[in-house]
Amino acid sequence: MRQSSACAHETKKGNPELMAYDLEEQEQIDAIKGWWNQYGKLVMLGVIVFLLTIAAFQGWRYYRAQQADRAATLFMQLDEAERATDAKRVRDIAAQIIDKHGSTQYAGLAALAAAKAGVTTGETEDAKKNLQWAVDHAKDEDMRDVARLRLAGVLLDEKKYDEALKILAVKTGEPYAMLYSDLRGDVLAAAGKPAEARAAYQLALEKSEPNSSYRRLIEIKLDALGDAK
Repeated sequence: MRQSSACAHETKKGNPELMAYDLEEQEQIDAIKGWWNQYGKLVMLGVIVFLLTIAAFQGWRYYRAQQADRAATLFMQLDEAERATDAKRVRDIAAQIIDKHGSTQYAGLAALAAAKAGVTTGETEDAKKNLQWAVDHAKDEDMRDVARLRLAGVLLDEKKYDEALKILAVKTGEPYAMLYSDLRGDVLAAAGKPAEARAAYQLALEKSEPNSSYRRLIEIKLDALGDAK
C-alpha cells in the first residue's frame, strides 16, 4: 500500500497537469473553508430561523384549529340554550365565546345571539354592547351589516334618532341596501321628518323585488305618510 501511495505521489510530481489540478482543488477547499469561517454562523442562523418559522406557523395553525373546535362546541351549547329560550345561558355562553374565541367566526354569531337575548329580557344596554362588538369585530361583512341594522333598530326604540341615522348612513352591501333604506325611513318618520322618510322609503321600494311581500309593506308605509312635505 505504501509503495502504491509513493508511486502515485511520484507520478504526480512528474506530471505538471496533475500537480496543477491538486493545487486548484486545494485552493477551492481553502476558499470554501474561508467562506464558511466567515459566513457559516450566518448560514446556520438562517437555517435555524427558517425552521423555527415553519414550526411557529404549524403551531399557529394547530392553535387556530383548536380554537375553532372549542368555539364550535360552545356555540352548539348556545344554540341549545336559544332553543330552550334560556336568555341568561345564551348570554353567558356568548360571553365565553367572545372572550376566549373572539377571532373565530362564531364570536360574531354569539354576539348577535346575546344581543337578541338582551332585547328579549329588556337589557338593552347589554344588547347594544354586543351589537357594537359585532359591528367592530365580526369577521364576516354580512354579520357586521346585520349588527348595524339591529343596533339602529334598538336606538330607534330608544328614540335616539340621530344615533340610529348615523349608523344607517354607513355604506352597506347591496343585499342589505333595501333594509337599511326602509329602517332609515322608519327613523325619519318617527323623528317627524315625513318628506325625508318618504325619500328613504321610495329608495327602499326601488331596491325591493317586484313581487316580494316586503315591497307591499313599504308601499303601506308610503301610503301612511300621505303627501309628505
